[in-house]
Amino acid sequence: MGARSYYVYILTNRIGGTLYIGVTNDLIRRVGEQKLKLVEGFTEKYDVARLVYFEVFDDVEQAIHREKRLKKWPRAWKISLIEKDNPDWIDLYPEIAGGGG
Repeated sequence: MGARSYYVYILTNRIGGTLYIGVTNDLIRRVGEQKLKLVEGFTEKYDVARLVYFEVFDDVEQAIHREKRLKKWPRAWKISLIEKDNPDWIDLYPEIAGGGG
């Protein structure tokens, strides 16, 4: 059986908007749920469903540790992290979900 992957991800509602950092073992399903507003709470309230950044980990402990660290970062650092690989804040979801684009 293949090793399971874990993802730390950042969602937003728009460029420079509200940021949500989370961790999951199924990034496609999780972001899909956010887009369909199936998850109550923060993401629903702020309409954060644009996937602008993610990292992949083999170990759940590493992923959780990274998520906690990112949440403590100053906002400017988080924005720099996103813009390093995704300067236009494009939604990465269609790419990972196999929808092309």
